[in-house]
Amino acid sequence: MINVNKPFLPPIEEYQDLLKGIWERNWLTNNGPLVNKLELSLKEYLQVPHLLFLNNGTIALQIAIKSLGLKGEVITTPFSYVATTSSIVWEGCTPVFVDIDPATLNIDPSKIENAITEKTTGIIATHVYGNPCDVIKIGAIAKKHNLKVIYDAAHAFGTKLGDRSIFEYGDVATTSFHATKLFHTIEGGAVMCQDPQVLKDMAYRRNFGHETPEEFACVGINGKNCEFHAAMGLLNLQYADRILAERKRNYLYYDTKLQNLKVQKITILPGTVYNYSYYPVIFDSERDLLKSVDALNKNAIYPRRYFKPSLNELNYVKNTPVPISEDISKRVLCLPLYYGITDAEIDFCCRILLRAQNN
Repeated sequence: MINVNKPFLPPIEEYQDLLKGIWERNWLTNNGPLVNKLELSLKEYLQVPHLLFLNNGTIALQIAIKSLGLKGEVITTPFSYVATTSSIVWEGCTPVFVDIDPATLNIDPSKIENAITEKTTGIIATHVYGNPCDVIKIGAIAKKHNLKVIYDAAHAFGTKLGDRSIFEYGDVATTSFHATKLFHTIEGGAVMCQDPQVLKDMAYRRNFGHETPEEFACVGINGKNCEFHAAMGLLNLQYADRILAERKRNYLYYDTKLQNLKVQKITILPGTVYNYSYYPVIFDSERDLLKSVDALNKNAIYPRRYFKPSLNELNYVKNTPVPISEDISKRVLCLPLYYGITDAEIDFCCRILLRAQNN
């Protein structure tokens, strides 16, 4: 069986060594030494000034929305994982969908200003498949209209624009360290920002708002993570460069094998150091996609229709037409790509796809 993803795991002996320390200290959660070490290590690796380790990427979005004071309408992309939209709704805001660029699949900056009203307080945009949004144009629009910007960077670990981490952009960048991501802590996530006051507010909010054991600075939630997940993160971070290099190699190997497959590839924003987090292909029609998925599944290969549906079609939001996102969501497919996938497995996937398209 070949799945769309397979989590990277370090040698079990390395994890057991860290577990022994957890047992000896008997400090399991509440900002233990491994959590603090992971935060410092991630800040150094990612070259970001402020970072908080959280229990998942969805809580990261919710805390960012709360700490930045977003209310009313929030402009966002319809082409993302459901958590991008559900977090907006969960926090009592109204998502306003702006259609995507058909080449990059990210929110189209040229369409944002038409969606701004007196109720708009922020923009939440996703770096789709780790491909950066046009952060310069979005930043200029936000500054002009006094809006906050959150980037859902769940896919973007290791991505850079020039020599700057993509996590440096926006008022807050959030990410996921879920087991499906190229860097993971089994379950986990993070928020990153430039402003130390925003960091302080988010730190309160991830721990119930505690200022002291008996005093509370603000409303909060349990967004903390534990020593066991931090241990996995510390080990996986040691392998991050190797993981990124192999994913690039596997991605480019797919390119050589699928030169004759009639599909569209995404356009990476110029100047990007890409992390190759996914291998999406866009078929000419949903019929062609379904034929290929059926052929792959019959051979125990399980890609993912990532993202489907277009989020404007969720039953708890206003269905604003976004024709490009709606169309792409029906035709896009992510192929198996992960550390440890073999050339033979990629060859097998590609042969099935080419055969299905030619039949």
